[in-house]
Amino acid sequence: MEQENKSHRAVRTKNAKKSLHNNGHNAKAFAVAAPRKLERQARRTHDVNEKRFHVPMVDRTPEEPPPVIVGVVGPPGTGKTTLIKSLVRRYTKHTLSDIRGPVTVVSGKRRRLTFMECNNDLNSMMDIAKIADLVLLMIDGNFGFEMETMEFLNILAPHGFPRILGIATHLDLFKSPATLRASKKRLKHRLWTEVYKGAKLFYLSGIMNGRYPDREILNLARFISVMKFRPLKWRNEHSYLLADRVVDVTHPTEIEQNPKTDRKITLYGYVHGTALPSANARVHIPGIGDLTVSEVERLPDPCPTPFQEKKEVEEGKIKRRKRLDDRLKVIYAPMSDVGGVLIDKDAVYIDVGHRSFVEGEERGVGERLVVGLQNAQKMLGEGSAGIQLFQGADVLNEVKEEDDLEDELEKNNTGRKERRRGNVIVGDSYEDTDAKFNDNEDDDDEDDDDEDDEKAYNSANKKHLADDDEEGQDEEFEFADSDSDMGFDDEFDGFEDENGGDLRWKDNLADRALKDYKIGRRKWDIGKLLYLDNITPEDVIKRWRDEEISNGSEEEESGSENEEDDDDGNFFKKLDNTSILSAGTEVIDRSLPAYDQEELKSKWSEEGSGLSLIRGRFLTGHADDDEEDDAYHSSDFDSDEDGEDLGDFEDLETGEKHESVKKEASEGEEGGDESKSSKRDYAKERELNAKKKEKLRLRFEEEELQEDDGLGDDDQDKKLYDTWHDAQKAKIAKQQEINKAEFDELDQATRDRIEGFRSGCYVRVVIDHIPYEFIETFDPKFPVVIGSLLASEDRFGFVQVRIKRHRWHRKILKTNDPLIFSIGWRRFQSIPIYTTTDSRTRNRMLKYTPEHLHCLATFYGPLVAPNTGFCAVTSVANKSATGAFRIAATGTVQEVDQSVEIVKKLKLVGTPYKIFKNTAFIQGMFTSALEVAKFEGATIKTVSGIRGQIKRALAKPEGHYRATFEDKILMSDIVILRAWYPIKPRKLYNPVTSLLIKDKTEWQGMRLTGQVRYENEIAVPNQKDSQYKTVEREARRFNPLRVPKAIRTDLPFKSQIAMMKPQKKETYLAKRAVVLGGDEKKKRDLLQKVMTLRNEKDRKRQEKKQERKAVFEKKLADNEQKRREREKKDKKEYFSKYGKKRGADGPGGRGGKRRRGGGDDFDN
Repeated sequence: MEQENKSHRAVRTKNAKKSLHNNGHNAKAFAVAAPRKLERQARRTHDVNEKRFHVPMVDRTPEEPPPVIVGVVGPPGTGKTTLIKSLVRRYTKHTLSDIRGPVTVVSGKRRRLTFMECNNDLNSMMDIAKIADLVLLMIDGNFGFEMETMEFLNILAPHGFPRILGIATHLDLFKSPATLRASKKRLKHRLWTEVYKGAKLFYLSGIMNGRYPDREILNLARFISVMKFRPLKWRNEHSYLLADRVVDVTHPTEIEQNPKTDRKITLYGYVHGTALPSANARVHIPGIGDLTVSEVERLPDPCPTPFQEKKEVEEGKIKRRKRLDDRLKVIYAPMSDVGGVLIDKDAVYIDVGHRSFVEGEERGVGERLVVGLQNAQKMLGEGSAGIQLFQGADVLNEVKEEDDLEDELEKNNTGRKERRRGNVIVGDSYEDTDAKFNDNEDDDDEDDDDEDDEKAYNSANKKHLADDDEEGQDEEFEFADSDSDMGFDDEFDGFEDENGGDLRWKDNLADRALKDYKIGRRKWDIGKLLYLDNITPEDVIKRWRDEEISNGSEEEESGSENEEDDDDGNFFKKLDNTSILSAGTEVIDRSLPAYDQEELKSKWSEEGSGLSLIRGRFLTGHADDDEEDDAYHSSDFDSDEDGEDLGDFEDLETGEKHESVKKEASEGEEGGDESKSSKRDYAKERELNAKKKEKLRLRFEEEELQEDDGLGDDDQDKKLYDTWHDAQKAKIAKQQEINKAEFDELDQATRDRIEGFRSGCYVRVVIDHIPYEFIETFDPKFPVVIGSLLASEDRFGFVQVRIKRHRWHRKILKTNDPLIFSIGWRRFQSIPIYTTTDSRTRNRMLKYTPEHLHCLATFYGPLVAPNTGFCAVTSVANKSATGAFRIAATGTVQEVDQSVEIVKKLKLVGTPYKIFKNTAFIQGMFTSALEVAKFEGATIKTVSGIRGQIKRALAKPEGHYRATFEDKILMSDIVILRAWYPIKPRKLYNPVTSLLIKDKTEWQGMRLTGQVRYENEIAVPNQKDSQYKTVEREARRFNPLRVPKAIRTDLPFKSQIAMMKPQKKETYLAKRAVVLGGDEKKKRDLLQKVMTLRNEKDRKRQEKKQERKAVFEKKLADNEQKRREREKKDKKEYFSKYGKKRGADGPGGRGGKRRRGGGDDFDN
């Protein structure tokens, strides 16, 4: 049987493959199979790589970064509070019942999170958008995206888009899995449209025990812990902090005298962004205004990370913990009820629980405070009041006389009856004893606290001492602080030990004391010595060089003798303010001394010694005196940059020999007194200095030429980086390393004073002159942000911005209508003028913003850097919300200036009253000859398009002028002058002070005239000139064009004007006219009468039909109205029974929603 299917292909031989290489190189093996596809792939790869690049920015994140600010944003009823409670429970094992203000938790070894809930008002949204590093966007999965969510996303866009995580809740309300999947997909794609494609969306389903499921919260917490944040431009240039605690430190007497006095408050928080200046920093608190910081103080970190604790353990500041117990997981929320303590604006509330506290079983700060109060023996005010000067001394209730004091001292000086006993350790050392107690502990117990260890050690020590006293055993080691502690007094200097040996600690006391003094002696800081106002410049140099001061030794000796001879019993002596301290005295604190003006004047005058000492330290100080000039040239300034002398050298090209400057100086000194007394040749000196400057300039130019950016443009061997982006990042990193190395050499106090308080520091900021309304109406649920201001941002002027009305805003924006701008840290109300540019020649005013186009706007306000984004709203009050989109416009700052030029188009209209060929007299445009003289030479134009020019004003009548045109005009023409009138914006700056009112969501600024009239029921004034009138225009009849016969004859044939002559002959129809006869005329008349009767009957029949139709339509309309009312009633009953998303009386225009499993699980 034959094979029906297709046979196999024959096996290819190796010879066929080798045939391609018969003629040498195989071009097909190295050719591109699809060149177009390869090109597209290469282009796409290049585009992807380019999209990764950002403008290189300085990363100011310190070694210990500040907490990441996480803003939880969403409409009311979406579960913001429940999410924060769940995350706090996940990180710290604490349960918060009431969240008020920021909550800071430790989420990792080197990361902390600060959760802040955003209220449903525009002020809070704007503040959170400016400071949040991560935004948790809450979305009701059962309802979808709401207006508040879209408004917040459009607020984020101009202020710098941070990282966003979408979180969909209420997914347990879906009954069908298919509907749930479709809803998830729809929400995800809608979020991608608003944020970016691929944005992460988490799903939270249901509530268990008042929290979201642990597995879903764990996934969200893990994702947050690994997120990276890129610095934003505005935050990378300014320092700011979110206040987590506010305290009023105003003196109570001032408040009692005037309850409305300005307050002095302290704000606590972590510094973010750049370094906060240490003194007199200008800041802005949104909701209050511009303020000046009076004091900034660094505080210990209340919420340290494990990395920071490990670092402190290595430095020996705290004791090492074996593990981080759940009880010790740090949470810091001073305005919430953490640890049983709640800090309010005027009190501290402590939760006492349901049973009495037991000492030693306290679980928080509040319980410790209560136990401490319970253990108090005396009430406040009980007991004897007195003064205790020293610790352990008697309390002085009254001042006794000197005689009484001497009698009392003699009476009490009875001597010691027995030896003192020192603290004794038997058998083991400190370390062995500590280890013994630690061995008895279980490793699974909680970590040792420093306080518990100290109590255990003290109790054990007392037990050993008691046993030793009972048994009478000798001690192996004795520890004491003085002779008295060991049982020795001044009377028993020769007393020996019971064992018969001398005490070894008495050997070489003077030598060891001198050695300890030298080791512990503080080195003088030249930066601090320069500003001491009670020592001379000579002493400053000697102290800095650690030299002895000759005139101070005698004073010290005499001073010591006086102290020994002084037995008055006075503890304190008043020092002379004008006296100069000795060299060995270390100044710790001092008050302002009283100076002698004449002595200071003589000291720092031209003849005084103080000015001569520092004259050589200035560049121009050697030009006045020869002696200082010699000293100046003999100093290190004659050497090169490395501090070495150039020496003798020979120019190889010219053969000229040069000697060193030091050699010349030495030869000049050997010249004798005549060379010093003679005047220096200033011309020669200037020439020498000019040569040095030229040589230095050439050296700098050579160094600049040798510098390379690392791209290897000239030499590929020098190429260090592939792209300019990498080179810039390396340059920034190098500069950061240089700065870090310089600042690390300074101590903490000096660095804070020079650099400021860096990012990550927990500081206490003191601000004066705060309006009392801020403290009286303080609500921790609204964020308090302190943002620093640059030097240029403290000035005011006209800001020109590029603005576009938001496409979702219903109304167009009108010039001179007030707008509330959110730009930088500030929120303020101003009056903008919208303009456009005419070919970049003038800035022309617009009455309204254009549709779907950008325009320019100019308003008065604080000056900010160009390219700063902003958004604008018409009102921030919730009561004025109508359910429409509230973000009116967005844009960026173009330029700032103290003045601005804006013009408005002005049309002046006139009519001719005399016409002389191309000249005409115009009236009705001006009122005086002065106005005409102002516009001489201006261009005018008629409505028909004939252009002209204003010449001169006429003597009479007043305001008339003569004008020339390019053609003869008509008496019916209207002459128009197009002029430009300058406009100046109104200087209005009204900051939004929402934190100074009780209802912080209802701040009301300047209102429109129409709103004022509507609220006060004022009628609109009816002006007669403003009324609209019907315009009646007569139809103009123009004469036909008549071309003279002489011109027509000269025209070519193609341009001949076709003109028809009137017809004289009778037409054919006129000739053949039909005349009806008698019978025909009667027939037509009868037929016409019959048709008239028929038409009349049809008309009456139609009228009857229309009447019946009108009755039927009225009946249908009544039925439709009844049906609508019935449906409205049924819908109202349905929603009142089953509920809705939010009622009409709820916040934001909508009310609460029915929840499955209880409606208390979600808070707004």
